[in-house]
Amino acid sequence: MTRTNQVPKWYRIFFSVRTRILVWYVVLMCISAFVSILAIRHFLYVRMEQRIEKSLQQEIAEFRLFTNRINYRKDKIFENKITFIFEIFINRNIPDDDEFLVTLLNGKIYRSSPKVLPSYLKQDSELAKYFAQLTKPEQNQLITPTDTIVYRAEPIIQGQTHGVFVVAQSTLDEQQEVNDVVIAIMRVTIAVVIVSSLVAWIVAGRVLSPLHLLTETARSITESDLTRSIPVKGSDEIAELTITFNEMLQRLQAAFAIQRDFINDAGHELRTPITIIRGHLELLGDDPQERQETIELVTDELDRMNRFVDDLLLLVKAEQPDFLNLETLEISSLTEELYAKAKALAVRDWRLESVASCRIVGDRQRLTQAIMNLAQNATQYTKQSDIIALGSAAIKDKLHLWVRDTGEGIPLSDQKRIFQRFARGSGSRRRSEGAGLGLSIVRAIAESHGGKVELVSRALAGSTFTLIIPLEPPHTELRSKSVTKG
Repeated sequence: MTRTNQVPKWYRIFFSVRTRILVWYVVLMCISAFVSILAIRHFLYVRMEQRIEKSLQQEIAEFRLFTNRINYRKDKIFENKITFIFEIFINRNIPDDDEFLVTLLNGKIYRSSPKVLPSYLKQDSELAKYFAQLTKPEQNQLITPTDTIVYRAEPIIQGQTHGVFVVAQSTLDEQQEVNDVVIAIMRVTIAVVIVSSLVAWIVAGRVLSPLHLLTETARSITESDLTRSIPVKGSDEIAELTITFNEMLQRLQAAFAIQRDFINDAGHELRTPITIIRGHLELLGDDPQERQETIELVTDELDRMNRFVDDLLLLVKAEQPDFLNLETLEISSLTEELYAKAKALAVRDWRLESVASCRIVGDRQRLTQAIMNLAQNATQYTKQSDIIALGSAAIKDKLHLWVRDTGEGIPLSDQKRIFQRFARGSGSRRRSEGAGLGLSIVRAIAESHGGKVELVSRALAGSTFTLIIPLEPPHTELRSKSVTKG
């Protein structure tokens, strides 16, 4: 069979499951890497700001402690206490990298460490003039075109002398270090994404290989060849899908086998009466008596064909939801009615063994049809002196309806097979009668009621067929129909 819906190769490459898995994997990796890098950068900046803040606070704390403890005496070198404090503190403290200690005295820079200051802290800069006017402690940051400065200022006023101690920190180099770290992380992340994507592509191919094998197997399967199966590896979802696919193939193979047998058996059953009818019609003469006999024979064969077709339609309809016409049935009256109808089938020793006193929800006509089929079947395998007994009983939550006979019985090898379509007992003396659909119909009726058929039989000791039906309908649809019917 030619495939008319072939998918282009480029489409399979760019839109295959393997490609979609890889694309989503790369997208998730990139998103997680981007978020992680932003989080790391933010964390490093926070740590940097905290470290700078701690360093500045420590310098101010040391300056205040030194100012409170200094013992100043007038001498020729220092004009006042403020110059003495500035001189001693600057000489004793070494600033950290990118940190500046600046002292201003009466509007002018007095001493600084280091001595070389950036342009924004030099003598005539706007920032130096601003610091010189401070009269209260201040902490802030200043953003310049090239740098960000974080500072703390501590004024000291003594009489006419106005001093200001300033500790400032440049963040340019530390920001550059943070950026270098982030760039390094980005490069490593890109390399990891590329390598992991290649590995993911290979792994995805290996994981999805059973699906490709599944596809090839499905393409190679035809109606006449359903014997192929896929080897199961592992115990994951793919393995479960493989097991399910193999089980589906087995079910399809069984279904096609049943279909072939059904068609062959149906064709055989229909071919025989057609052959008989054609043969007699071809040999039909002018004799009125011969014509009458031929018409009777043809009519009988047509009736048999009609019954056969009706049985086939019944089996097909048994699978439909409207097969049953449900109502509440009184089992005692139904059992007696079945017994009365069965006695008219043939001359036998008919007996009514037991009558149940209960109610069920069921289809009276279908149950009657099932019991009559069993009774008719019993008459075909018994003699006039044999017993055929009917009965009903409620056992726990099940209704048992049975037909028992003392006929020739059914061999053990045939007991499972006789419920199949077109099956007959291998030792039957009446293999030419019927099409072997009666017991299939009985089973279909029992199963449609949520029940089953049980057979107990021994060769030359008779058989007992029992319909076992739940007293309460097991399916929701059966309950709803019975409520509507009531």
